[in-house]
Amino acid sequence: MKLYDRETSGNAYKIRLLLSFLDIPHERIPVSIKDGRNQVDDAYLTLNPRGQIPTIQEGEFSLWGSTAILCYLASRYDKTACWLPRDPAQFGQVMQWLELAQNEIQTGLFRARAIVHLGLAGDLEAAHQAARQALGVLESRLGAAQWLAGSAPTIADIACFPYVALAGEGRVDTSQHVGVCRWIADFKALDRFVGMPGI
Repeated sequence: MKLYDRETSGNAYKIRLLLSFLDIPHERIPVSIKDGRNQVDDAYLTLNPRGQIPTIQEGEFSLWGSTAILCYLASRYDKTACWLPRDPAQFGQVMQWLELAQNEIQTGLFRARAIVHLGLAGDLEAAHQAARQALGVLESRLGAAQWLAGSAPTIADIACFPYVALAGEGRVDTSQHVGVCRWIADFKALDRFVGMPGI
């Protein structure tokens, strides 16, 4: 399996985490960035017409987008169905947190980091407002439960973790969210956890 990614990308990091947790052999192919744009060629655009990362390739099969890839890897390689439960209620709970990862976390924590840490243009106050909303939603669950969906970590936790753990790089303070801070520590203590710059 080939993984097209970048060391500093939180979305690509999600895939590296699950690949490590599931012990899936893979080859990493770095994609550089310049002026906020991924430096990709026409061959890459046939794999991912959006020109973004991450993308995986297995033989003739390719898949792009962190949420799609997480679901695919968990469905294909996790025979225990721990990372993506098959029970309809648990499956639905995982999906609702994936929604948060792609909405408030992306428009809040991701964007704040991109503006502050990566120098991209944007409305930092709007990003901080969305980030506070995301952290409040996370705390509503993690203040009373160890993991986001069920009693064990799932791809919901993987999807939400990177940009929450990197919140400081966007000048977002998580210290008032005790459950979120405890969850970050618990996640980092998982077997086969791997880090990235800033985490």
